[in-house]
Amino acid sequence: MKRETLKRRIKIANDIMYYIYTHIETHIDIEELSYNLDVSKFHMHRIFKEIFGKNIYEMIKSIRLQKAANLLLTNNTSTISNIANLCGYSSQSSFIKAFKERFDVSPKQWRQGDYKTYSHKILQQSQKAMQSQADFTKLKPTIVKMPDLQSFYIRNKGYNTNIKETWQKLYTWVLNNNIENYTQIALLHDNPTITPLGECQYIACIVVEEALVLANNRLPNFKISNGVYAKFDFQGKHGDMLRFIHWVYHEWLLQSEYETTTKPSYVIYHKNNFLSEDNTFDVSFYISINF
Repeated sequence: MKRETLKRRIKIANDIMYYIYTHIETHIDIEELSYNLDVSKFHMHRIFKEIFGKNIYEMIKSIRLQKAANLLLTNNTSTISNIANLCGYSSQSSFIKAFKERFDVSPKQWRQGDYKTYSHKILQQSQKAMQSQADFTKLKPTIVKMPDLQSFYIRNKGYNTNIKETWQKLYTWVLNNNIENYTQIALLHDNPTITPLGECQYIACIVVEEALVLANNRLPNFKISNGVYAKFDFQGKHGDMLRFIHWVYHEWLLQSEYETTTKPSYVIYHKNNFLSEDNTFDVSFYISINF
């Protein structure tokens, strides 16, 4: 496949994904999306499946159920029926069926504590995370409003050690383009507390100055969404990050009275453990919030 053709296909797939995330709380009109992108529905579905490994409807369902899993814990005064409606389900019974298929328990059981068991099984998929002794209980976030961040990226399937190779490729691109001022960001399209690590979409991103002219512009680009975020600053080593994500979603978030949104969380690296010699990191972690 020619590089320009591949770039166009990746752009279409990312435009679809961006549309899904920004319209997830409403009815997602595939006809309208097809018209806006000037691509037939057939090609739209085929391209999306090639790039993301799921069809459009599967992705919409996955994002809505991730949102529901969070809302069931943070919106403890909302009924299951209300949460079903918030996540785009027209009936409570269809929501319960979809939720049980995805998480192996009912929404009621999830709310009553089964989320801890499900989440712990995912944590066990990472030996480094299980070995982590990091304590985050004293961490306090600052609340910030972040702008859109235009980024170039490489997508990594899975939240595992092969992320290192992805960052090495991205760093090679930075050096080839003689980029001196840039920001390294990891975007977590999937929540690794409730998505098996091998299925998580991890996006390694580079944000550069807008005016920069790139010698080698072979990478696709997209926007990381603006919004209000809780920002946590901390340091650690590989394994601590996954342990932290579990803490922030299942302890801090529940005690904070905030809700998270469908916008993906992201990490800004001040020091990247995948590129550092001692495998340690210094990061700011951003989780999108409402109150």
